[in-house]
Amino acid sequence: MVGSKILNLNSIDGVTVASFNVTSICGVTDVEELSTELRQYVDSVKPQKLIIDFEGVKFFSSQMLGLLVDIWRRLGEYGGVFMISGTNPQLGRVFKITNLDKLFKLYPDRQQALNSI
Repeated sequence: MVGSKILNLNSIDGVTVASFNVTSICGVTDVEELSTELRQYVDSVKPQKLIIDFEGVKFFSSQMLGLLVDIWRRLGEYGGVFMISGTNPQLGRVFKITNLDKLFKLYPDRQQALNSI
């Protein structure tokens, strides 16, 4: 397990699960810290399977969407699988409005994402 004040990275049966210690990801400092941690992790570890679990997160800024697209692209460069789980209805609407629900594999919770692998 790797963790910071915002982000936890755990391995469950060979799947990296990124979860959050906050309910809101909107401060510029928070998003920058998250960006640095996730990008460094993906670039150095190159996880084959990554779930970003938003359970408990009620809000995130639009910068978070850019980070998710970047992480998805980085994993795609080497054939990694990228999934998102645990979005509440409000966050789910953001993915639909931006059409990112067509780009990302979305699951209602972490267990369903793990079961899909």
